[in-house]
Amino acid sequence: MTRSRPLHRCCDCGATTLRWLGRCPTCGAWSSLVEEAEAEPVTAPVASWSRTASVPSRPVPIAEVDLDRCGPQPTGLGELDRVLGGGLVPGSVTLLGGEPGIGKSTLLLQALATMAAAGSTALLVTAEESARQVRLRAERLDALVPGLHLVAESVLPAILGHLGDLRPEVVVVDSIQTIFDPELGSVPGSVTQVRECAHRLVVAAKELEVSVVLVGHVTKEGSLAGPRVLEHVVDTVLSFEGDRHHALRLLRAVKHRFGSSEELGLFEMGEQGLAGVPDASGLLLTDRRCGVPGSVVVPTMDGHRPLLVEIQALVSPTNLPQPRRSAQGLDHGRLTLLLAVLARRVGLGAFATSDVYASAVGGVRVAEPGADLALALALVSALADRPLPADLVA
Repeated sequence: MTRSRPLHRCCDCGATTLRWLGRCPTCGAWSSLVEEAEAEPVTAPVASWSRTASVPSRPVPIAEVDLDRCGPQPTGLGELDRVLGGGLVPGSVTLLGGEPGIGKSTLLLQALATMAAAGSTALLVTAEESARQVRLRAERLDALVPGLHLVAESVLPAILGHLGDLRPEVVVVDSIQTIFDPELGSVPGSVTQVRECAHRLVVAAKELEVSVVLVGHVTKEGSLAGPRVLEHVVDTVLSFEGDRHHALRLLRAVKHRFGSSEELGLFEMGEQGLAGVPDASGLLLTDRRCGVPGSVVVPTMDGHRPLLVEIQALVSPTNLPQPRRSAQGLDHGRLTLLLAVLARRVGLGAFATSDVYASAVGGVRVAEPGADLALALALVSALADRPLPADLVA
């Protein structure tokens, strides 16, 4: 009986080595190699609905490809449909990532309930929560719709069996890191499990023409957990962001094969779940206090969406040999560059002996260089302890 050898696989590029290395020799990523057992080749049973169990596909002229049921199916949530380009395309696989507790499960539960109420057959596969826990949240969100089916399952063959029996039009798997196939011989969440389970779900989505949405975890750096190949095999990658201490949530498309990846969806978290925000600028500026030094409003573009964002700055003298520099929602390098320009070209040498803190309010990221003027005004206002005019938009 042969014993499986331990391998080390890169989470970014999927390359394997026989021993652990600090840097991947293929892609050069640091600390990306994780140990996994070399699984023996397994012949997975072919499902009755699988195309491989019937006549193989044949090449056809591109103009003769059938376009029935190829249009996007609206989810009923306007902000989500904006990012998706109209809705979920049949046969597509979407990966939704975000920090724990940001509202990923709530967003998808509301979308499934809305689609089920419109006549679609929807299935929610929960592998992290029990069916009772999801039922309680559905009651709070008023999402108890007859067309919405729920199953608490984490074994991949059983999930594929439910897809073949129910034949839903949209499926949500929460989450891909907790789904596993017992025949692979590795623990749930490992690189092998995530890669193979995602691949088989993609195949099922294409053959059954069902829209599949996978929920993914994120790392401490904010990137999606698991192998990088996971982002390549799916059709759409969505990022759900926001500040836990603020009600605003932002939905971005990192990758989208069926439309633009420059759209931005805005939601507000409330007691009844997530609601679309048509006027995000009004929400961002609701709690703004006028007459405070270091505060300024800047117009910015996030994707194709214009926003009015408040930038706040605080400058405090320090006795430390190396003053602190902190930026939230702003580029730290641009903050350092602006401080150097103000100190050398404007003569504001007090920045060299002061701690500087800058933030974009509401969890919004301001990355365009056009916001440098507003940030510089906020820094000078905070240093001079003089507020800027309340109606100033820089």
